[in-house]
Amino acid sequence: MKRRYQIVKLSDIDPVPCPCGTARRTFADIADSPASVHLVTIKTNARIHYHKRQTEIYVVLEGSGHIELDSDSVPVEPMTAVLVRPDCRHRAVGNLTILNIVIPPFDPKDECFD
Repeated sequence: MKRRYQIVKLSDIDPVPCPCGTARRTFADIADSPASVHLVTIKTNARIHYHKRQTEIYVVLEGSGHIELDSDSVPVEPMTAVLVRPDCRHRAVGNLTILNIVIPPFDPKDECFD
């Protein structure tokens, strides 16, 4: 019987650079995964970007700051969740740690910049 679950310890994954700071990413490499999960450490000067087909859900775990969403600036604090739809220009500003759920799974080719 094929195992119908997978467990990953995000602390065991090496962080990689991303437009927001650094990310520990998992589940993107599973062929039939519906989403990927990223633990992201936001640096103060995150780069504005967007995705053409991915939806992201940011869940703020630590810190405070704001998220720029198109022309809006929204303050965030721990336990704030933000849904970011495709084509929404966005970036987080401040010293934040977030959980980012990406649907469909993260694809670096879908990370776009103006």
